[in-house]
Amino acid sequence: MTTLHDSASASARAASGVLFDGLLPQPPDVVLSLIKLFREDPRAGKIDVGVGVYKDEQGRTPVFAAMKAAEQRLLETQHTKSYLGPEGDFGYLERLTPIIFGTGAAAADLFAVQTPGGTGALRLAAELASAGKPGARIWLGAPSWPIHAPIFAEAGLEVMTFRHFDPKTQALTFDETISALEDAAAGDVVLLHGCCHNPSGADPSLDQWRALANLMVRRGLVPLLDLAYQGLGAGLDEDAAGLRIVMETVDNVMVAYSCDKNFGLYRERTGALFVRARAHADVVRTNILKIARCAWSMPPDHGAAAVRVILEDAGLTKMWRDELEACRARLQAVREMLAEADPRFEPIRGQRGMFSMLSLTPAQVELMRKDHAIYMTGNARINIAGLTAETIAPFAAAYDAVLRTTSA
Repeated sequence: MTTLHDSASASARAASGVLFDGLLPQPPDVVLSLIKLFREDPRAGKIDVGVGVYKDEQGRTPVFAAMKAAEQRLLETQHTKSYLGPEGDFGYLERLTPIIFGTGAAAADLFAVQTPGGTGALRLAAELASAGKPGARIWLGAPSWPIHAPIFAEAGLEVMTFRHFDPKTQALTFDETISALEDAAAGDVVLLHGCCHNPSGADPSLDQWRALANLMVRRGLVPLLDLAYQGLGAGLDEDAAGLRIVMETVDNVMVAYSCDKNFGLYRERTGALFVRARAHADVVRTNILKIARCAWSMPPDHGAAAVRVILEDAGLTKMWRDELEACRARLQAVREMLAEADPRFEPIRGQRGMFSMLSLTPAQVELMRKDHAIYMTGNARINIAGLTAETIAPFAAAYDAVLRTTSA
């Protein structure tokens, strides 16, 4: 028998559902969907160049030996798991600073906080910009990492896009970038990939970095540099050269940094945000700390503590640098092999980092998957690290077959 109490409870439960009435279904994450499809594909010889993690020649995403040694040291010596505070591990931030910025003027006047990965740093920078100038605009070159635009939009920024790279010519559309940014207003933010552009692998020359830095000074723009792959392109210092040019030229700069790739810390969510705001240093600092406190209170410690241990020890630092250089060399070797396998891959030789972007339509990408068991994202971004000496030839053959089939 239903009682009045039961009826009232049912009505209350139904009424509470009003909270979620405005939600709309969201599409599944593209990369996560690819992982599932690849895992369920029974075909031998299938190739995954979609998921954006470094892989060695055996197809594994290894834990660096330097990281294992640092974690062992933490296990033996760490005496507390108490809170650190919203800034995170100060030693981690101090040791990262010269690796990113060098030891000159570029490293001066910075405020830094540890963040949950590079994504957390980007969101924190976006929230800071939105708080400082409600309705602020951020300029984003396309193509870009797919999560960039949603991160900025969710933080309340207006996202302005322009063409940055042409997959057909495999070249930066630098003139279009400059032309677009000439329309930006003082106080607008500009997202720049520090190195190893995701998804194209195409980076500006040093002269182009200088032109960008001078334009930002002239227009009063604030660069937000996303440095997620330092050391995987041309080398640690070489990959930071463009960033350092900007830092030496522009007063107000934000840098979102990730240790996911160059320390192999994907699941540990280890990043940092560095901000220089010379005329507003104190108020920017207090706002960063407030936003971080409300978002995650304090960042996860383990990855940052392990990075600190590595960078505090000369032997571990050398071990890490050597391992990172081996990763970089493997990526470049794959690029060389691709260029030798098919002349149409020649531009890939001169690109940098984990990614390049083929000139394929979404329908052709689908054929690569259906007919040849080769998995990549719909925009034809490929993870160079997903290829090996043994899979280069079948990959090139599949690419040729799809182009011949669809152009006939």
